[in-house]
Amino acid sequence: MSSITDVPVVLRKRAAPVPAYAWYRRSIRLLTAVLTRIAAIGVLALVWQFAPQWETAPGEYLVDPTFLPPLSEVLVAWWDLLVSGELWAHTEASLVRSAAGFGLAILIAVPLGLLIGWYSPIANLLNPLLEVFRNTAALAILPVFVLILGLGETSKISIILYGCTWPILLNTVSAVRTVDPLLIKSARSLGLGPVRLFQKVVLPAAVPTIFTGIRLAGAASILILIAAEMVGAKAGLGYLINYAQYNFAVPDMYAGIITISAIGLIVNQLLIVTERRFSTWRTN
Repeated sequence: MSSITDVPVVLRKRAAPVPAYAWYRRSIRLLTAVLTRIAAIGVLALVWQFAPQWETAPGEYLVDPTFLPPLSEVLVAWWDLLVSGELWAHTEASLVRSAAGFGLAILIAVPLGLLIGWYSPIANLLNPLLEVFRNTAALAILPVFVLILGLGETSKISIILYGCTWPILLNTVSAVRTVDPLLIKSARSLGLGPVRLFQKVVLPAAVPTIFTGIRLAGAASILILIAAEMVGAKAGLGYLINYAQYNFAVPDMYAGIITISAIGLIVNQLLIVTERRFSTWRTN
């Protein structure tokens, strides 16, 4: 009888070692991607900084620093506004108005667009009315909103709601109407009823196009808000820019513009992340 020491030892397979340079290659790719994305912004920052300081002749500059101060001065003004709390107060007022109008637009336009795109009787009823209003720019009827609703928050939120509704509504209608007919025929051949067909086929296929409209509306909400805040507002980034212009506080004006651009960039990135999450759900 053989002892336990006579049993051959089974060698375990070792996992292939990860190349030592793999992390280095991934880091290089990530760094390259980041640098590529910020290269254009970096060039713009350099031009902005040095163009007003580049003296082409005694007392003459490539760009008049009175109207376009160097970026460093603008950043100093931005920091002073931030430390004093003034910038945050204006930003908070703008974000509340923009989020309210944008959120209401999503809640109204997405269900309405799904109904118009899916049910022909509703489309035939509302299409003439939609064609009238879709070609009317929001800023063109801003005075109407001010006259009817006054200079308060209601008119500003309402004009944002109006301007954001159309990109979402039109993209939602288009998303439903352009679903691949083969998908719909295949689902019907499998016995799916209208409700299940809409839930399992049409809605998932329409998600990317709907989010395209939402992203367009997100950008529009910021632009329309700034214009609305320049008319009778007492707070907000649009008011800050307008007030700084009238008082010739040029660095403060550009500080407000930079803040608006940063907010637009952040909002767009948040919508992209949300869209990816919904797209992952769609493919499951």
